[in-house]
Formats: sequence, structure tokens, C-alpha cells
Amino acid sequence: MELVETIKDEDVDISLMQEIPFLFSRNNLILPLKKLGGYFVAAVADDKGVFAVSELAKKYDLKPRPLKVERGILVDAISRFYGQIGTAVEVMDNISGDDLSSVATEFEKPKDLLELIEDAPIIRLLNALFQQAAKERASDIHIEPYEKELEVRMRVDGILHKVLSPPKIIQDALISRVKIMASMDIAEKRLPQDGRIQLLIGGENIDLRVSTIPTVFGERAVLRLLHRKQGLIGLAEMGFDENERASFEGLLARTSGIILVTGPTGSGKTTTLYAALNRIYTEEKNIVTIEDPVEYQLKGIGQIHVNPKIGLSFASGLRSILRQDPDIIMVGEIRDYETAEIAIQASLTGHLVLSTLHTIDASSAVIRLVDMGVEPFLVASSLSAVLAQRLVRTLCPHCREAYTATGADLVYLSANVSTLYRGKGCPNCRESGYLGRTGIYELLIVDGDIRQMISDRVSAQDIKNYAVEKGMKTLFADGLNKVIRGITTLQEVLRVTQKDYADI
Repeated sequence: MELVETIKDEDVDISLMQEIPFLFSRNNLILPLKKLGGYFVAAVADDKGVFAVSELAKKYDLKPRPLKVERGILVDAISRFYGQIGTAVEVMDNISGDDLSSVATEFEKPKDLLELIEDAPIIRLLNALFQQAAKERASDIHIEPYEKELEVRMRVDGILHKVLSPPKIIQDALISRVKIMASMDIAEKRLPQDGRIQLLIGGENIDLRVSTIPTVFGERAVLRLLHRKQGLIGLAEMGFDENERASFEGLLARTSGIILVTGPTGSGKTTTLYAALNRIYTEEKNIVTIEDPVEYQLKGIGQIHVNPKIGLSFASGLRSILRQDPDIIMVGEIRDYETAEIAIQASLTGHLVLSTLHTIDASSAVIRLVDMGVEPFLVASSLSAVLAQRLVRTLCPHCREAYTATGADLVYLSANVSTLYRGKGCPNCRESGYLGRTGIYELLIVDGDIRQMISDRVSAQDIKNYAVEKGMKTLFADGLNKVIRGITTLQEVLRVTQKDYADI
């Protein structure tokens, strides 16, 4: 029997693989490859697979040709290639009119989502949605009911795309299936609910945070995907320039003070905090976090999940953390005066506190704390730095092309910039020209002068102007730098920094 070290895309005939059920392949550890020269070629791991190849070869009136592959490689290949079969649209096309009104009443958690591929129609449709979302690197799935239609959209690289318009008749069935999987109350349709689903898709562990709300046309569901396999992103991979990263890491080395990360929802604030904790963790430090929710488990770090139903809020949890002898505290978000006050007191008594705020730029975070009711002198004495950030889509490396900067481009860029880059669009990036995202940053380090300005209740704009004079790079300036380097486009930077670019 011939030995092979790996299985490549070109080795597999997907159309042949579609004829062999996933469960059969998984149970017998066999991956059908192709029909070639009178032979049925398949990858196997052991004698059981060899027997299965012989049986399949008889079915096609061919001679068996098993190829021996290491077991772990074969298991990964089976999950990966079967995961490429079918999209939600294809599954929808294969569901008959009679099936649309049927809903499965029982659900057994599988070893792998792909094992459900031949189950009841609603389950198969939902599984196909999950599978497609994972394949396209989607961060969210939106199931949205309207008066006469139902729409499903996915957010890829921060942008929503419509992927499916199922018949309105399956709306309740689809939402109910989501709620069953997320251990939510399917009978309660008048109140918002939250839940969680854990899946294994193509060998990858994925968590889904589920939120449903009642609307006039029925319940609306949003599912956020968290890819466990991707792991934590390090500070070096997040888009910081060298000077910015060095300054931020220097701030993380401090033993007290507050470091805030600001930006709108979905701008990567939590990812930055996780990267920061991962960077500074050592066995000598006691690090405790309180989050809503806990998105990634960090080894060696105590993590608390907020639960308002039992009175565990950010403020009450933070009080308890202070009795745990912490060195570093991470608060998922400062939402109110009580949480802000405790966080500041913690920083003033020798703790490094990391947290987030929702503000448009770094200097606005100062005003936001004061607006919550915190005394300016307390903000001035406790705040070490504010990092504002946004996520911009990066150009697809497969179709990126250079072009000569136009007059409209030069309105925002210096006149000595002659070449910029754009994405032409290709199958790798869904013809969008973008693939993946990176961060743009604005790091405000609070020095003696800024502390005095905070105590004097100076405006956020005056603080920003002073910081820029001292060398702070704004979000927009950092974005332009990435435009010139060919990482992203001017339109993308203008989109996330809320500049008017109607003339471009």
C-alpha cells in the first residue's frame, strides 16, 4: 500500500466525495479522492479503511487503490474537505415545500456538526449557515424577519452581506432551532434573550453568542462567532507601528494606574486587552478579570463572567476582586460611576487596571469619565493612558494592484505620494478587494501637563491638540500611514474615522 504524507486540494474530487456520506467516511476513516485509470483511489488510516475502499470500488465497478495516510492528517482532511460541501443557498434549494413546515423536536449534540448533514431540513439549513459562516470567516450571522420575507446576512471583515432569503414560513422554526441549541426558552417570544452554542465545525471549535429580540414581525436573532482555533492575537500582529507598540508595552509594565482602550462596538477593544494580558502574564503576577462575556479562556488568569440576574455586576465583581490580592485587574467595560470609582480607587492603591470605554477618540475618554461623575482630580491622578482604535479592512494580497494617486486622493495625502493600492476583486475575497482586517490606533499618554489640563476641566479637543503637538499620531494619521504602505485604502480609513469622502 502506497504511503502519502499529505492530502492536497488537487488530490480530491469533490463531486465524488459528495456521493459518499460523511458519517461513512468518518466512521471508517476513509477519504474518497478520485476515479483514476480504472481505480477507485481513497486515503485510509488502517485495515478497516482498506476494506471500505474495496466495498466502494465494487459499487463503482472499479479496482481499489488505498493510499495510507497518518491518522491525524486523515481526520483533519475528512473534516476540512467535507466542510467545503454545500452552502446555505444549495441546502435551501434542496428543501421541498412540504419539508419547510416541518421542524425537528429533538436535538442531540453531535461530535461534529457535519454529522447532522442528512437530518431534518431546518437543522440542515441552520448547519449549512454555520458551516458557510465559518468558511467565510464571518463574525456574525443575522436572522432578520420582515413583513413578507426573512433575510439572513453575515458580517465579514466588518461589512454585512446578504446570503439568503428563506421563505417566511420557516421563520419560527429557524429561530426556535437556534434557541433550542442555545438552551433558551422557546416559549418566551416577548422578551429579549441571550444564550450560547458550542460547535465543532470541520474540526474547529467555535462558540456562538446568541441574542434574540422581539420585533413587530417576529423574533430577530444575531449570532456572534468566536473562533477558538485562531487563538489570541499578539500585540505584534495587531497593526501597531514599532514606536506605538513599544510605548504601549512600556505602559503595561507599570504597577499601577488605569489604561483604557476606547472605540465603538466591534472595534477590537477586547482583543487588544487579551493581547495585553497575554503579554504581561507571568507566574509571579495575580491577574483577575471581570467580563461580559468571557470570550477566551486565558491560562493562569482568573476570569469572572458578569451575571446581572444574580446581582453580579461589574461594580460588585470588582469589589470582590480587590479582596483577592490582585496585581492586575481587567474590567470588561466601565459603564457607570460606581464601576469607574472602584476602578480608580484600585489604581490609586497599587493595582494596574485595564478597561474599555465607548468614545470616538482617546481624549474624549477623559470627558466621559468626568461626565459619569468622577472628580477631575481623581481622573488626572489615576489615568495613565488611553488607546483609541478602529479596525480597517486590509487589501486582498491575491488581487492587490498599484495605481496612480488621483487629485481626490491628494486632498488627504501629501503631494509627494504618487502610488497607492487597491483591490481588483477575486474569488479569494468575494470580489470585494479586501481580505482580513488590521487596527489603526491613537495612543494618548497622560503626562504632567495633561493631568493639569484634566484638573482644569479643559475640553477634549484642547487635550487632543496638545497631544498632537507633542507627537501623538491620530487615528486618521495612522490610517493614512497604512494607506501609503499599501495595507488598506483611503476609502476604508475614511469610512471608519467618520470623515466625509463623498467626492472620492
